[in-house]
Amino acid sequence: MFSDVGLMELITIAALGLLLFGPDKLPEFLQNAARTVRRIREFSEDAQQEIRSELGPEFQDFDVRDLHPKTFVRKHVLDGDDSLGRELGEIRDALDPRREPADTTVGPAKPESAPERPRAGFDPDAT
Repeated sequence: MFSDVGLMELITIAALGLLLFGPDKLPEFLQNAARTVRRIREFSEDAQQEIRSELGPEFQDFDVRDLHPKTFVRKHVLDGDDSLGRELGEIRDALDPRREPADTTVGPAKPESAPERPRAGFDPDAT
């Protein structure tokens, strides 16, 4: 769920928490947040169990994650064939700006060498 959250994001959230709630109320706030997340998970699991029990035995293998649009398209439109996903992944990787550039990049054209001109001498009294 939070696989793409980096260390800097966590440090930023912790610093904001300290600034907003203070060091005295931060532990209490974190306990309340953890309790709320736990209640939401329990509610979600209870709702899934209730759906399974009311649908009957023919839907015992029903998984709510199958209703996610990406999973639904992959399962019903592509018939489980993930070759299109692999091709899209290859294209996405090729267009990723964070990738190292290829060695075949074309640099700016080298200017033709101009003929050597004699340098003017430096005259400190000229200015």
